[in-house]
Amino acid sequence: MSVLGVLGELLITLGVVALLFVAWQLWIGDWIIAAERDAVGNSLSQDWAASASPSPSPSASAEADTTRPAVTVDPVVMAQPGDGQVFAVMHIPRFGSDYAVRMAGGVTRPKTLDPIGIGHYPGTAMPGETGNMAVAAHRTTFGKPFNLIATLHVGDAIVMETPQGWYTYRFRTLEYVKPDAVEVLLPVPQQVGVAADGKYLTMTSCSPMYSKSERIVAYSTFESFTPRSAGAPASLDPVS
Repeated sequence: MSVLGVLGELLITLGVVALLFVAWQLWIGDWIIAAERDAVGNSLSQDWAASASPSPSPSASAEADTTRPAVTVDPVVMAQPGDGQVFAVMHIPRFGSDYAVRMAGGVTRPKTLDPIGIGHYPGTAMPGETGNMAVAAHRTTFGKPFNLIATLHVGDAIVMETPQGWYTYRFRTLEYVKPDAVEVLLPVPQQVGVAADGKYLTMTSCSPMYSKSERIVAYSTFESFTPRSAGAPASLDPVS
């Protein structure tokens, strides 16, 4: 075989290796990381359930009731978490029944977004609190927790689980903004100087895919708080 032939084969081999590396970085590695993160989140949920006080056995009439209406209870409002401090697990049935990503304080990559998953913007509302709870996560790489954010349907449940119970929000709309559009973090998103009289959730991530030129923003509104003693809410049921 000629020198050119050998060189050509080497270049082809290097090209294949490079493509495999890119595939690993963009897809295969992400799938593995996402699965690991979901497993960790589900394990944390199980730990909280195991450490909770046993709830009374349901009566026969309660067992017959499969509708599980939302429990009307004032939500427990937690203190602001520290940077990198895990305080909740986010469940989004639209993203799959196994989706369970931990949430922690702060939105820096080294402490929260890369190693944990979903970050809470410091100073914004906490689950169930009046105002705007703003969070961020990757749309690609590091398990890409918000990869499917653009597939949300109006009315989809966004559920945050804590040791105290479950906070259910319902998705309303998407918006695309510039990276410096900090108005989405205001107590009433995009409303300068307006005091909050509702409870909102703002989820932010990069847009378009594999780019940072814009931000995709998903807005939701608070529906209910279900204490752990009442059992998991119907909002966690799989999406049909």
